[in-house]
Amino acid sequence: MLTVIKPFLFIFLSVAMLGLGGGCATLPKVSEAIDNASTQDPPQILSARGLLSPEKSKALMDRLKRSVAPTDMLERYGAVIESVSGSPLTSGNKVTLLIDGPATYAAMFKAMESARDHINIETYIIEDDATGRRFSDLMLKKQADGVQVNLIYDSRGSIGTPAPFFQRLRDAGIQVLAFNPVNPLKARKSWSVAHPDHRKILIVDGKVVFTGGINISSVYSSSPSGRRRGSGVKPGKTAPLPWRDTDVQIEGPVVAEFQKLFLETWQLQKGAKLPERKYFPDLKAAGKALVQAVGSSPGESNRLTFVLYVAAITFSERSLHLTNAYFVPDDQTVSALRDAARRGVDVKLVLPGSTDVSLTLNAGRYYYSRLLKSGVKLYERRDALLHAKTAVIDNVWSTVGSTNMDFWSFSSNDEVNAVILNKEFASEMEKMFAADIAASHEIRLEEWKRRPLFPRIQEWFAHRFKRWL
Repeated sequence: MLTVIKPFLFIFLSVAMLGLGGGCATLPKVSEAIDNASTQDPPQILSARGLLSPEKSKALMDRLKRSVAPTDMLERYGAVIESVSGSPLTSGNKVTLLIDGPATYAAMFKAMESARDHINIETYIIEDDATGRRFSDLMLKKQADGVQVNLIYDSRGSIGTPAPFFQRLRDAGIQVLAFNPVNPLKARKSWSVAHPDHRKILIVDGKVVFTGGINISSVYSSSPSGRRRGSGVKPGKTAPLPWRDTDVQIEGPVVAEFQKLFLETWQLQKGAKLPERKYFPDLKAAGKALVQAVGSSPGESNRLTFVLYVAAITFSERSLHLTNAYFVPDDQTVSALRDAARRGVDVKLVLPGSTDVSLTLNAGRYYYSRLLKSGVKLYERRDALLHAKTAVIDNVWSTVGSTNMDFWSFSSNDEVNAVILNKEFASEMEKMFAADIAASHEIRLEEWKRRPLFPRIQEWFAHRFKRWL
């Protein structure tokens, strides 16, 4: 959701309200998935040498549990996600936290420069701006060097990017695929404006993957921590807020799982036959993190990122620290958050204080009173436009991805999250979360009760549209 698509938001809402969008969909009952999952067997774990035996899988999970305070959430969460997704936990991965746009882009460019076989990119938005042109120039350079570049972009998310931008790539031999073309005459399957590809994946040589919330746009080019008020801005004008987002760089066997998601999307969208490349090279252990690639697409039984979040919240025992850009929770999510706080879990949410979609901001604020009364602590980020979608639970379970906590993201988008089980990575996540807390304003219940009437009306009105946000 970048500024470029804001004029289309209400058109999109109108289509959804006419019954063509995700407003008619329902979310699965996570309680049923929890009841159906067996918690007796250890989660299935895939290593560089293949599936581990149940005994070795249990030993690995036991070692992980011993590294933190006692918690049963790992087995309980693993059993649920495995039962509904079939996606295994994968051992032997190295995960690097990339806290903002500049750090992410620097790491991406370095990896792309080193590519020798192929580069696969899947993104919601790629803009024709300084950042987008830097990416396109590098893609063209690598294609000329003999590296095959394949690009999937969402046609609605990138609707403001001119056709010549993509044609230049195609003319150079880059394979370019528009996900669900906005123009129905260009559709390769049943036409739908209500199913966008919101994933962000960059895979280099099948050996390293980047994923998270960061699109290809200059709005991410500055860091909130390095922002200088008024720098380069005309007198009397206010510098635009930097966008605060998060990605991860992952090396190890789980890269193959992300590669499968990319290639499945290409096939389902009926893209041209891709040139032969080593898309699945032999992958060796690169670190100690257990990682799971959780990809979600619309469908009654495939809303995996929704199950991921609600199950993890339900199983949290000590701490639940969540950051999310577009927070319009459904009833199951609200209940899970409130129940966690009432049973003594330290539940803290960092949410936007400023946004590019005011209707979403107000719809999310509608829930503040209920959450605060249950003991949930709420913070709104200052001096940045928060776009991150992350969580860390019980100092061992973390997720970074593209999934917003709203109905559209959970029910109608293609999304992807990396779930990381690792104490050291969770510690880095906690440090990042603490920095966001320090740069945020805490919302307190008594203060919230005294807010003026007009914001209350805005929140009530926005809430009426919650199923289309």
